[in-house]
Amino acid sequence: MRFDVTGKVSLDHIYDQPDPRTYFRALRPLDYGVPQQAKPYFSKIITEYRDSQHVAVPKVLDIGCSYGINAALLKYDATMDELYARYGDEERAGESREALLARDRELARSRQPPQAIRFVGLDTSGSALSYARDAGFLDDVVHADLEEHEPTPRQRSQLSGTDLVISTGCVGYVTERTLTRVVRAQGGRRPWMAHFVLRMFPFDSVERTLAGLGYRTVRVDEVFRQRRFASPQEQARVLDGMSAAGVDSRGLEAEGWLYAQLHLSRPYDIAGTDDSNREQS
Repeated sequence: MRFDVTGKVSLDHIYDQPDPRTYFRALRPLDYGVPQQAKPYFSKIITEYRDSQHVAVPKVLDIGCSYGINAALLKYDATMDELYARYGDEERAGESREALLARDRELARSRQPPQAIRFVGLDTSGSALSYARDAGFLDDVVHADLEEHEPTPRQRSQLSGTDLVISTGCVGYVTERTLTRVVRAQGGRRPWMAHFVLRMFPFDSVERTLAGLGYRTVRVDEVFRQRRFASPQEQARVLDGMSAAGVDSRGLEAEGWLYAQLHLSRPYDIAGTDDSNREQS
């Protein structure tokens, strides 16, 4: 079992496959479910944006989108249990990629989206992006590493006009460098943001950078189970890192689960936002 520099087990191989089956089979034993927990929060902020900004079809940028999981949940009201059954069952092991895509396209055709949303995915995995686009989950894809590189003119055009930026677990690997480049691609507009961030990753530098770009960040009080630790070794490595950073893991990560918190960032000039049940980060 290999570990990355953060102490987490390396799951890089599940993000660069021609279809999502390896992803779901690897994560099912770990009870990975944060996209399902994120779904009502994302849905709420999308509705708030649509109503307050008078945008009929918000453009949502999902950073670290992989196979378009958040898009499938929000655009077509899918559930994580449904997706685990769709891709993780052994009876699907022999299906071709085209057969999987055909079933996903039918899902996209047959379900009336509960909300009209345009989804753009940003990821470093071209194969995951390709599947999500071909399945109809994502409306556009940006294959880029904005940690290392400025967006190309075409990528900047794809990113422009973003209304909301979301993520479920990539912040920590993705930093303020990517978020700054996304904001600067807007030409003066500032999209709202909602990031589910593992507690093991400090958000301070991201918050400071966003403040410099004109954002106020609040943190939802609730914590969200992301997944079980893959092994005692992974748990020990993560807990050691959290302890060194001064983060108390008692009652949470110490009990065997990785936990995330939701950080909401909106422009300072957005008045009347509901900050109930939230505390400032």
